Amino acid sequence: MSAESYQPVPYDPELEAGLAAFLDMVERIPLRADTILVNRDHFATILPPVEVMVGDHPVDLEERVVPGPAGAPDIELTIVRPRGGVTGAPAIYSIHGGGMVLGNRSFGIDGLVADVLAFGAVGVSVEYRLAPEHPAPAAVEDCYAGLVWLAEHAEELGVDPDRIIVTGASAGGGLSAGVSLLARDRGGPRIAGQVLLCPMLDDRNTSVSTRQYDGRGAWDRNNNDTAWDAILGAKRFTDAASPYQVPARMADLSNLPPAFIDVGAAEIFRDEATEYALRIWATGGQAELHVWAGGYHGFSGFSPDAEVSRAAVAARLSWLRRILRSP
Repeated sequence: MSAESYQPVPYDPELEAGLAAFLDMVERIPLRADTILVNRDHFATILPPVEVMVGDHPVDLEERVVPGPAGAPDIELTIVRPRGGVTGAPAIYSIHGGGMVLGNRSFGIDGLVADVLAFGAVGVSVEYRLAPEHPAPAAVEDCYAGLVWLAEHAEELGVDPDRIIVTGASAGGGLSAGVSLLARDRGGPRIAGQVLLCPMLDDRNTSVSTRQYDGRGAWDRNNNDTAWDAILGAKRFTDAASPYQVPARMADLSNLPPAFIDVGAAEIFRDEATEYALRIWATGGQAELHVWAGGYHGFSGFSPDAEVSRAAVAARLSWLRRILRSP
């Protein structure tokens, strides 16, 4: 079937203005192999300085350089703590989006600040190497190394090591899933829960939802192809692709931390996110899945006042309250 044969799910009318703003601001330049660097430059122009995103919120920021994976460069972390410090606090380990080819650890820091204040938590945002300069599994290994450092320094940071959450949207959601798999297979650190928001999980790009949004909407099928080509190179579409950076390829999804999986019904990642939840449930694992009617990719961030966006945020916070309650 041609792309035109796959009728897309219509957008919630209340989200259409936010989608238009997203496309005009973020995806003004189509993401293709020869425009990745131009898109990075453009992305840098639309991302406000960290100080602006933090504003006058009562938090302290700290930058740390910590050991990276064995044989790889050190990695940078931004640590966000409630002003005055905390003890025995939950930790929110945040992994940024951008298709694993764009962005940096400041992307989404405003949302991390909000969660830090809502839960009295310590937030940590990790810088990871981007493709194509650093193909898989560089990104997921960097993210895992940062998580290991966080767990090993929990007492110093005022963190309860039994209440560490990994979270991310889009590429960050896929990498959060990958970090959870690595932590399982390497015997730690213990993760209390994984928050996978519109997660990028599968390089194959063959689902119905990827075809429904081929040339349509935010982060369409073409952008996804570009990103996965950069991440995997010749390993794409083969069993040589790392299942830690492509979590949909992991054969065994048992014994994972509880997952919160959130996706729009009107975006390419709908089907792979749903399938991931189904496969977790099939092992007896815990997953809470939300598929939001009419939601485009990242809708709650660009259309925050829409009714469906408020519902999505409330659902995520409810899940976090249940997972992060004190022992």
